[in-house]
Amino acid sequence: MKRAFVQFVALIYLSYIKKQMEVKGLLKNYTLPGLLDKLDVIECFEQPGKSHRVGEILDKQEQLYYDLGVVATYLVMSRREYRVRGSSLNLSAR
Repeated sequence: MKRAFVQFVALIYLSYIKKQMEVKGLLKNYTLPGLLDKLDVIECFEQPGKSHRVGEILDKQEQLYYDLGVVATYLVMSRREYRVRGSSLNLSAR
């Protein structure tokens, strides 16, 4: 039963990603697996007692996240080395 629920939730996420790809015109350049592969190479390092550290995020990867409607401020903050969590980011300049 738990496995079926996890698969159901994964299907919801995949449907959202595919819809955003259609809306933003990303299907011209990427397949769903291809887009996920581009984002899968980002690494997150975890040390006990310390905050997570995100590996290098390329501008293209950041743009893909933005196009998908994902505003993960910790990713952007880590990339640009912002120190204050929760600060608002102005992404409208893109």
